Amino acid sequence: MAEVCGVGEIVDKDKVRSSLQAIYKYNLKHDLSEHANPQRPAYAIGDEGGLLLCTWPHGDELSLPFVYSNEVWTGIEYQVASHLMLEGMVEEGLDIVRTCRDRYDGRFRNPFNEYECGHWYARAMASYALIYGMTGVRYDAVTKTLFIRPRIKGDFRSFLAAASGYATVGIRDSEPFYEVHEGSIEVDTIVYEPQS
Repeated sequence: MAEVCGVGEIVDKDKVRSSLQAIYKYNLKHDLSEHANPQRPAYAIGDEGGLLLCTWPHGDELSLPFVYSNEVWTGIEYQVASHLMLEGMVEEGLDIVRTCRDRYDGRFRNPFNEYECGHWYARAMASYALIYGMTGVRYDAVTKTLFIRPRIKGDFRSFLAAASGYATVGIRDSEPFYEVHEGSIEVDTIVYEPQS
């Protein structure tokens, strides 16, 4: 959250990366056929995949783990995926997103209602951080600064929403651009840090 809000790193970067790599390695399952979820299995079940909230890869599972530990929540999947992208692990983040979206492809679940603890549950709004995770696009209205720090190479365009308007932002012909489509977004400075 600190990174998404422009505060910067507040936790040791090596520990963050190590934790994210472990979550990706141990908690993402592409097939849950052998996974027992006694709580709310309808979130992800059978040959579907998902990012489990908890795993015990080296044993030592608690005799009474926290009540939701065996579940898959889209909001957590999106948060972990965007955080992986922020740390440069784009393919791992996209793997989680694809696994999640495969469950909500319209065959068995509504693609516009990623239900958790009720329909249209707010935690899935963590998906909005995927834009920043992939593109590094962030706007600071106080300093009127547009930041573009993509985790991908090449040209792209993305969506930017601010309190005063919305725009298309990205890289075109290796140069940053922004085009306001509604309202106004004042930009005095563009800070562009291309992917190396």
